Amino acid sequence: MKEPQPPPADNPVNTGSSTTANGQRAPRFIVIGAGSRGNAYARAVKTTTPGVIHAVAEPHEFKRREFGRNYIWDADGSPIEGQEFSDWREWVQWETERRKKAGSAHEQATPLGVDGVFICTLDETHVEIIKAIAPLQLHILCEKPLALSLDDCLTVYRTLQPPRPQSTNQEPQSPATIFSIGHVLRYSPHNTLLRKLLLNDRAIGDIVSLEHTEPVGWWHFSHSYVRGNWRRATANGDGSLLTKSCHDIDFILWLLCSPTSLDGTQQPHFPRSISSAGSLTQFRRARKPVAAGDATNCLSCPAERDCTYSAVRIYKDRHLAKGHRTWPVDIVCPDIEDVYRAEGAAAAEEHLLSRLREDYDVRVQSDADVAARPWYGRCVYEADNNVCDDQVVTLAWDDEDVEPKRLAKTATFHMIAPTEKQCERRGRVYGTTGEIEYNSNAISIYDFASAKTTTIDVPRPPPERAESHGGGDYGLAGQYVNAVNAVMNKGLDVETAQARFIGCTLEEAVQSHAVVFAAEEARREERVVKWREWWEEKLKYSAAA
Repeated sequence: MKEPQPPPADNPVNTGSSTTANGQRAPRFIVIGAGSRGNAYARAVKTTTPGVIHAVAEPHEFKRREFGRNYIWDADGSPIEGQEFSDWREWVQWETERRKKAGSAHEQATPLGVDGVFICTLDETHVEIIKAIAPLQLHILCEKPLALSLDDCLTVYRTLQPPRPQSTNQEPQSPATIFSIGHVLRYSPHNTLLRKLLLNDRAIGDIVSLEHTEPVGWWHFSHSYVRGNWRRATANGDGSLLTKSCHDIDFILWLLCSPTSLDGTQQPHFPRSISSAGSLTQFRRARKPVAAGDATNCLSCPAERDCTYSAVRIYKDRHLAKGHRTWPVDIVCPDIEDVYRAEGAAAAEEHLLSRLREDYDVRVQSDADVAARPWYGRCVYEADNNVCDDQVVTLAWDDEDVEPKRLAKTATFHMIAPTEKQCERRGRVYGTTGEIEYNSNAISIYDFASAKTTTIDVPRPPPERAESHGGGDYGLAGQYVNAVNAVMNKGLDVETAQARFIGCTLEEAVQSHAVVFAAEEARREERVVKWREWWEEKLKYSAAA
């Protein structure tokens, strides 16, 4: 590891107050995007870390103000300069000007800035935002996926990597900032215990094979991947495997591929081959109930009351009527809480129904207009979705050819939409001395020699954290803030803090995404991808471009 380095003299990020009794200053962050993910991370930062949510950038006024009241300024207060922005570009411009002022004679009057960023916007915006803020040298946590194509992932990598040495005599530069990606499954108490059992305790000997399933949930899939923002894939490979399950693929790689220690000497053990099969099986016109006729919207459909996927039943009956005005209702109507407070329950219901009545006509509207927004009242069998609702990925490893050797193994991942369980992942790992079965609540170990099953007490997060990926949101946000705090206040260099707290480099995050793109390519082309050759070819092509 490199020796700790002081912050650059021309970087005004560390100016300002908010010091603690021992002279340390709490790390400050801006959240870009005040949706469900931005709120999840802000809640974690505020309640469990030494960090401070200092600012928000969000175009929707109600969401921005509600976010500010909850995490930044008091409910009866108002923002000070530098805490509220209607667009991330507005913040970048403001921060650039702030830094110019901080270097002038009026430095004492300069408003406070931030030390790090949470990027929680729509997937397609991540690359543009990262490229714009990279010159600011801020720490970054980006929600998954990093980008919607492998080329864009590699662009992010090149943007954030330190410049290469000009000559072989120069030592490579260390990273200047912390980078983290929203692969939350690495950070839940359940999964960190599972990894310890498998890799450190060797509870079932050598791993031979792993089976992992993500049951998306029948109405959850229809909400996000049939009617919502993630319903369309492009030729770049950004289907549901990427947008929904890239952290499941990362979870498998974390168990079977990532270095078993953080000492920096061991390299990832990548699979030999990757294959995949899957399709859009359920949510298409061929499965539309005959009784629905030509209806394209639930509120005008004669079969609505008998349809499992009725938007009225899902959003009104299942949620709003029972007092639930958060996700998914506030995704359909971001200002539903505001309407409820001001006008009452009946007005909130009518507001929801008016949004669900919105529909499109392909005879008069362009495909671009239809694709530009979600349509939550649209018939799931008449929607414009094209992403897989059932997909299987198979990974195979050879014996590693360096010491200490990690041995050959296989893994399968199954993403399935029509399930009772909603994102309650489950799996089984087969080893040379036993097997482990896990779900979201428990881990059990069967030992071949003793023929006994041992159930492990899984650390359970408090109820308010349990729905955040089993505490993974809190774990990820906490480790990111702790890494930034260690660099700012504890004299730790970035490279060491990245390894100790994040446990994943930028390069590993990009390669994890690349495995997803390889699986999608294998599915589309109905072939087996040989990882090493495929990855070298992609890197060569990217460098040439």
